[in-house]
Amino acid sequence: MYGFDSRVRYSETDEEGILSIEGMMNYLQDCSTFQSEDIGVGLSYMRGKKAAWWVYNWNIEIIRMPKLGDMIRIETWPHGFRGIFGYRNFVIRDAKGEILVQADSAWFYYDLESMMPSRPPKEDIDAYGSEERLEMSQVPRRMSIPEGGTELSAVTVTRHHLDTNHHVNNAQYIEIARECLPEKTKIRRIWAEYRKAAVLGDVMVPYRVPSEAGDAEIISLRDPEGQVYASVYLYLDE
Repeated sequence: MYGFDSRVRYSETDEEGILSIEGMMNYLQDCSTFQSEDIGVGLSYMRGKKAAWWVYNWNIEIIRMPKLGDMIRIETWPHGFRGIFGYRNFVIRDAKGEILVQADSAWFYYDLESMMPSRPPKEDIDAYGSEERLEMSQVPRRMSIPEGGTELSAVTVTRHHLDTNHHVNNAQYIEIARECLPEKTKIRRIWAEYRKAAVLGDVMVPYRVPSEAGDAEIISLRDPEGQVYASVYLYLDE
């Protein structure tokens, strides 16, 4: 397990002084990035191999968000590797050690020369090790989106959306999806799946689709021809 301690900053909070969804997502991906850097398989190492780990999906359960000034601890650990995929859990804890947020995620190894997913080398898997999977709700391997939906205002990718891969950062897709909901909507769970990387200048068209069970809003972000960049289930807090 890898972890680091932090304090919720004003810049990470929403209008109510609570850690924002984007701030929470950034803590999760920062934690996995810090682990990779600290064990010697970070950005420079992966660039040298012309490879990258990219997120395929997130399953995030929000028990309670911390507020401005709260001390928190963010932890992560891989819990298995299979084929091109690696699987990783995360938690955010309060000062007493209680879990505030817990997450599962799937990542795939990508060969930047062949521009295709590939099986990670043994040394890259061994560097991380593997621990027990966190007990939490599971999601299907592949997301299903109901037919129909309401087309919303298109979003053009600008520089602030991008990360070091020159793609839209995975947290930004979720933030764009969240912005499609009514003001002050509370979210208790996020299930996101990524299909196609959006780059600078791309246009993403959000489609808002109610879930069949009625407990979530689905935002599907597509290109003008209808191909999916990412889809996000946002389960609403009652």
